[in-house]
Amino acid sequence: MTLPYKFLTSLAVVLQLSACNNGDAPNTTPKTITSSSYDRVESLMADMTLDEKLAQVSCVWFGKADIYDEDGNFDPIKMKEKFPHGIGCYARPQDTIGMEGPSDEPRDVNDSTVVRRMSARTPADTVDLVNTIQKWMLEETRLGIPTLFHEEGLHGFQGRYATAFPQSIALAATFDTELAEDIYSVTAREIRARGVHHVLSPVVDVALDPRWGRIEETFGEDPFLVSRMGVAAVKGFQGDGFPIGDEKVLTTLKHMTGHGQPESGMNVGPAQISERVLREIFFPPFEAAINEGNAATVMASYNEIDGIPSHANDWLLNDVLRGEWGFDGAVVADYFAISELQVRHGIVNTVPEAGALALKSGVDMELPDGTAFPQLKAMIENGEYDIKYLDQAVRRILELKERGNLYETPYADPAYADSITGNNEARQLALKAAQRAPVLLKNDDKLLPLNIEDYKRIAVIGPNSDITVLGGYSDEPRQTISILDGIKEQVGDRAEIVHAKGVELTQNRSWWDDEVELESVDKNMARIYQAVATAKTADLIILAIGGDESTSREAWSETHMGDRNDITLIGQQKELIEALAETGVPIATVVISGRPLSLENVEDKLPSILYAWILGQETGTAVADILFGEVNPGGKMPVTVPRNVGQIPSFYNHKPTARRGYAFGDASPLYPFGFGLSYTTFDISEPILSTSIMGVEDATSVSVNVTNTGDVAGDEVVQLYIRDKVSSVTRPVKELKGFKRVSLAPGESKTVSLSIDKSALHFFNRSMERVVEAGEFEIMVGNSSDNVKSTTLTVE
Repeated sequence: MTLPYKFLTSLAVVLQLSACNNGDAPNTTPKTITSSSYDRVESLMADMTLDEKLAQVSCVWFGKADIYDEDGNFDPIKMKEKFPHGIGCYARPQDTIGMEGPSDEPRDVNDSTVVRRMSARTPADTVDLVNTIQKWMLEETRLGIPTLFHEEGLHGFQGRYATAFPQSIALAATFDTELAEDIYSVTAREIRARGVHHVLSPVVDVALDPRWGRIEETFGEDPFLVSRMGVAAVKGFQGDGFPIGDEKVLTTLKHMTGHGQPESGMNVGPAQISERVLREIFFPPFEAAINEGNAATVMASYNEIDGIPSHANDWLLNDVLRGEWGFDGAVVADYFAISELQVRHGIVNTVPEAGALALKSGVDMELPDGTAFPQLKAMIENGEYDIKYLDQAVRRILELKERGNLYETPYADPAYADSITGNNEARQLALKAAQRAPVLLKNDDKLLPLNIEDYKRIAVIGPNSDITVLGGYSDEPRQTISILDGIKEQVGDRAEIVHAKGVELTQNRSWWDDEVELESVDKNMARIYQAVATAKTADLIILAIGGDESTSREAWSETHMGDRNDITLIGQQKELIEALAETGVPIATVVISGRPLSLENVEDKLPSILYAWILGQETGTAVADILFGEVNPGGKMPVTVPRNVGQIPSFYNHKPTARRGYAFGDASPLYPFGFGLSYTTFDISEPILSTSIMGVEDATSVSVNVTNTGDVAGDEVVQLYIRDKVSSVTRPVKELKGFKRVSLAPGESKTVSLSIDKSALHFFNRSMERVVEAGEFEIMVGNSSDNVKSTTLTVE
């Protein structure tokens, strides 16, 4: 039964390679008509040997060293020896041999881009490799099953020359789901152009601890905001249905679940949360992305909940994910997480036992290398393990490949990949996103926007002034613009620009290096002295502070830290600010950071603060546009910013008995969720319900008039919050249930209507049933979580 499929696949190969040789883009390649996907999957399942099945649920990443020659090229002889039955998944073809590859970039902390540890292939080189490997899979294995290549695409494709968009936390600050969908659509195109059909993105963890180094990878602290951004990301990546289109990729929702509130803020720590909190805070983004976006795969999380690691959690992956939500896709393992059931969690004695438990619990594919799953062969042959668990995983992987359209589009065009990667269209979208994300937190005496005519000499100072921070899961884009370069371009010859570093944060600005050393105090004090001398000659200081890839990152092992026990500015930045403030020269501050930083100990010395998060490759242009008034900032905080670590957790949607106060400290946040200023002012009217009384199954809407009462055009984000006044279990003081970003000219008004149905009112009762209880609901509308106007909705 396999010969017809191999014949048809070979025909598809010939047609596609011919198209590539003629210079056609992959999306113009004719598709060979084959048998139905269902028939092919069932035929393969009936014909597969045990070895071939185990191959389909395994992957290769570190193992690439065993199948490449000395020059890093694919060796078919080594491949035949190592993987005679093929391999179901192939991780990150754009790198060489995993994380241990030698870097071909200078290890210089002052380099304008991220210092990479991995060697990365160019677009054309990646396509050549992918095509070669895929051709071998299709023609040299008995069944001719294509491998499923995957890459990372957190905020743009993590590949050489790919477009580096703002980090996820920055995209969340835009409160713009249409923009997010556009960004992930371009990301999908750049990934698919290299012959890759699967991306390990988006991250839909709800992030509730700013100490956690991965908070930059998330869409913030609110489950509704994360849900809306997550659905937008999935739609951008995948499109509207299966099989995916020629410029789309299959998505992976990360990381299920509770990952965003680890114990002590340390990555992969236990999630000390109840089932109710899981269902009302952490589950909703996953459920929405599956039910609305039809996400193709889900990745289990490293952490444990109530003593059960997610990769061994049958209730989580089978009962909830597949049973309650009806998810029919595949579950993939996080990197090395199956083996960690034995080596880290200690819930099994051996790695084969870990594989058996994970497979039975609902994990279908082992990433990044096949370690535990291949060892199940003896257990299955000896009758110690039921092959049905392997069969259901293999079927899901084969169905995933059908949804990814692998048989019909196995190859890519190197010329097309090179032309589409980081092109001008993508760059303009990256700039648009970088302009819409920053949040204006403070603007005393209306220092901003800057009038260039008022300044003759501008000092650009700070650790993030002359570099471009891209954040985690980034590579080397075609171009980057630092804040210093962006300001020079903006100002031109109208003013003199002088520069001083002020301080260095670390001695090796690297996301990859295990050890990161803070810069010495003595060297930084000397830099501060130089910066002050430079500042005294200027009549304006633009100060770029915050963090970088080495100060906030994924802590993936005990030797590779990235979480913090503090949330203030790292290094001698406080001393730099204090010294610059003493000069009396006005300071316009830009914060570049992947996590919310408390500025309480320096805020009084900073008249203006633009929290830019991590803006990607176009950072400098976007920051300059905002500082000098070409663009009016309109972003809002996607997280609550606490005053200090003692306030953590500090999320806004707390229960009524929380946040009572401290004996000798302020319990209010430094900046609330949803907060953000503008260069103009807005008025939001009292909210009006279309009907103030509704049934449980009915719907209503709330409307407000938004007016730009200032002198310049700008954006406002209208936010809808709801509170159930009396309920059978305690409910939060408010929950975000709707938002809309609107653009208004001076004096312009618009009516914004936001819908309210049972999905905005339901919760889980004492029996853990999702219900809407009759009674009164407070409907709040405003421009931040602490600035709202209210009305009452009665549900009968």
